[in-house]
Amino acid sequence: MATPVVTKTAWKLQEIVAHASNVSSLVLGKASGRLLATGGDDCRVNLWSINKPNCIMSLTGHTSPVESVRLNTPEELIVAGSQSGSIRVWDLEAAKILRTLMGHKANICSLDFHPYGEFVASGSQDTNIKLWDIRRKGCVFRYRGHSQAVRCLRFSPDGKWLASAADDHTVKLWDLTAGKIMSEFPGHTGPVNVVEFHPNEYLLASGSSDRTIRFWDLEKFQVVSCIEGEPGPVRSVLFNPDGCCLYSGCQDSLRVYGWEPERCFDVVLVNWGKVADLAICNDQLIGVAFSQSSVSSYVVDLTRVTRTGTVAPDPMQDSLPPAQQPPNPSAPLRRIYERPGATGSEPQRVKQNSESERRSPSSEDERESQAEIQNAEDYNEIFQPKNSISRTPPRRSEPFPAPPEDDMATAKEAAKPSPAADVQFPVPKLEVLSRPPVVTSTPAPKAESAIIPATRNEPIGLKASDFLPAVKIPQQAELVDEDAMSQIRKGHDTMCVVLTSRHKNLDTVRAVWTTGDIKTSVDSAVAINDLSVVVDLLNIVNQKASLWKLDLCTTVLPQIEKLLQSKYESYVQTGCTSLKLILQRFLPLITDMLAAPPTVGVDISREESLWPQGSPGPHYCLPGSSKMRPLLLRDPEAAHQAAWPAGGSRAMGRREGPPETVPSSARWT
Repeated sequence: MATPVVTKTAWKLQEIVAHASNVSSLVLGKASGRLLATGGDDCRVNLWSINKPNCIMSLTGHTSPVESVRLNTPEELIVAGSQSGSIRVWDLEAAKILRTLMGHKANICSLDFHPYGEFVASGSQDTNIKLWDIRRKGCVFRYRGHSQAVRCLRFSPDGKWLASAADDHTVKLWDLTAGKIMSEFPGHTGPVNVVEFHPNEYLLASGSSDRTIRFWDLEKFQVVSCIEGEPGPVRSVLFNPDGCCLYSGCQDSLRVYGWEPERCFDVVLVNWGKVADLAICNDQLIGVAFSQSSVSSYVVDLTRVTRTGTVAPDPMQDSLPPAQQPPNPSAPLRRIYERPGATGSEPQRVKQNSESERRSPSSEDERESQAEIQNAEDYNEIFQPKNSISRTPPRRSEPFPAPPEDDMATAKEAAKPSPAADVQFPVPKLEVLSRPPVVTSTPAPKAESAIIPATRNEPIGLKASDFLPAVKIPQQAELVDEDAMSQIRKGHDTMCVVLTSRHKNLDTVRAVWTTGDIKTSVDSAVAINDLSVVVDLLNIVNQKASLWKLDLCTTVLPQIEKLLQSKYESYVQTGCTSLKLILQRFLPLITDMLAAPPTVGVDISREESLWPQGSPGPHYCLPGSSKMRPLLLRDPEAAHQAAWPAGGSRAMGRREGPPETVPSSARWT
């Protein structure tokens, strides 16, 4: 009998280059778990289908980096906030800008859609929270109370409350109907990064940089439990759809928690770094993380993850009468949300702001925003079917296929049955994630480029990683600020020596430059034999094209050749700029010299330019110097007549003494 293939519990799905510059924010569609939106420093919002390499749509209009993005529940609208404080809402089905909302004075840190009404909440670094009416293009209420940046906003499942988390270490609960704060939850000792409502019960979870997750009872307004010992700052949490557990996206791992009492059900190693958002679909948890311009997606098979602390169900209990069956351990312990029966409900009364704050932006501002459909096939498949009436039920997305385990020993261990016990400490099984699986729709990994880009966060010619100790443990916890600073200080002296040497070389060149002798300063830079010094000097010379002289070109051209062959993009750019200026300034002279017809005799100025630098020159080439004769003589007969005119003596060519004593008629022989 064939041994069944054991698949991985967690694996990397794909990696894409999402923007031309760094990615600054992203969000997953919670309804499908298949739609991904990314915001970048290139001021664009791009939409992607998970596990597909091509961008579906690119939304433009922002003039500063996009700091926060959010999709509404049906995944038909998307809102994006920028560093300048502007907010834009797009209709994805119509592929057009819907609203532009202005009012914040600093960058937007958090956004959320109301689950039923057409409202958007925004939190900013200006410490204000604003509630916007998309239909009327204005701010309908402003909530004040935080003293630092508001990092996360979430509407309650019934749409009556709004929870906010901020850098001031507090969580606040706002009543949308009354327009005032309901309760404040202190207790965290660090900035609070994320809040999440339980899908059914009056329960709120908050995650902080103090490495704790706290659960708050929204009836008694007190803490239920606190989970400590997270490996790093908590940035992403998500309740299971049935509310049985909480998933925490930790550094390189997924942790599953219960809260009454607090306990860890399971830990799965995923190696996703700092995960930014989580979503659940088809019993699979999708996690996305970003680094610079790349976005990576990961999958965890939840069917192989322990999500409760109860014993595995016994089939004999199913045959018992209802009165004899044990009580359901997952029965709710507190009040359940009452969701409205129809959509479109809104807070009963909200305080209206002044006309200046509710003023609509100009239509010209909205015309600047565009929705560029870059993949029509995927766009029609995802968004257009919602507009058409179909007699067949919508097609459900299939779960992502799990790749087989690479290590057979790991597979055998995973195949062994393990009792599901109520674990009080985080010591469950660890699934080691090896190499990412090969999926047909995932583009092949690109080889590292031989060119180091000019726009980067490292000094040219130096790597900060060279001065840090090597990381040997893959699941090492995220460093706090103090640990990171202590490691950086270990290589501080070496870094200072390198930078001091470079500074001293530049001072030497600058001392010569101040004398006004540009040629000598360039010679001194070349003599140092450090291309970085040459690049710094050329960047100055390139600012003023009139500094370029022919004698300067003879020294610089060999260095330009080295720059063009460098692996640093900035070196290549400097070399190209210098070469362009040389050609712009001396191209007519070069063209004339190359196109000039041969003349009778010798062109003295031409031969002087061809003569090797530092040699005595062609003026002192006597008849005995036959090695240079082919280079200088174009017409042997004319040269013979010029060197020895009628009646002259050939012995003159053999005179000894300084060149000044040689007649001019005998110098060109």
